[in-house]
Amino acid sequence: MSASLFRTVLARHGALAAKRSLAGNSFVRGKATLPDLKYDYGALEPYISARIMELHHSKHHQTYVNGLNSALEAIAEAEAKGDFTKAASLAPLLNFHGGGHLNHTLFWENLAPASREGGGEPDGALKKAIEADFGSFETFRKQMNAALTGIQGSGWAWLAKDKDSGNLAIVTRANQDPVTGQLVPLMGIDAWEHAYYLQYENRKAEYFEAIWNVINWKTVAQRFEKA
Repeated sequence: MSASLFRTVLARHGALAAKRSLAGNSFVRGKATLPDLKYDYGALEPYISARIMELHHSKHHQTYVNGLNSALEAIAEAEAKGDFTKAASLAPLLNFHGGGHLNHTLFWENLAPASREGGGEPDGALKKAIEADFGSFETFRKQMNAALTGIQGSGWAWLAKDKDSGNLAIVTRANQDPVTGQLVPLMGIDAWEHAYYLQYENRKAEYFEAIWNVINWKTVAQRFEKA
């Protein structure tokens, strides 16, 4: 397999886009690293328990970081040997672990304690855009929760902005597939069981309702303005 064909295979898996999105994000000397949180594990209680936050961040996210670094090293080694078939076979691992690292990094930034910047509703230009594209914030929230509920198995629901039209849309992604292409992820909610099960068990709809109390709309608004 030629180098150009290998790159095409990677792009089809979304791995190259994920890699570009990750550039400069939680990396030290070419290696992905687990980002520090701007709040304590218990700061999002009672909506997300300290135990869930500790496991989710220090164990699950760390697993994606480790997997991403291993995939990048293996791909670089295969490319150096000219073994593009081997390198291409690793594209799904790059997509999964790279997407997992990117998605979770964005997710932690999406959250803030309810006593500080978490919860409520957005204001300014973001509020106007949500009202223009969804009718009202409450309609948007309900549609987002419906999208989350409709995810079969594991995945994410995102509020995203189209770079060309500027319109907002709700999109879902399976497993750890990142939001790429013309869409810029603004705010995501993790629908994997590890994000809620220890606290909410099979009552995931309660988790989907509770998390709105700790959404950091200031961060979402900043992403919206930059997109």
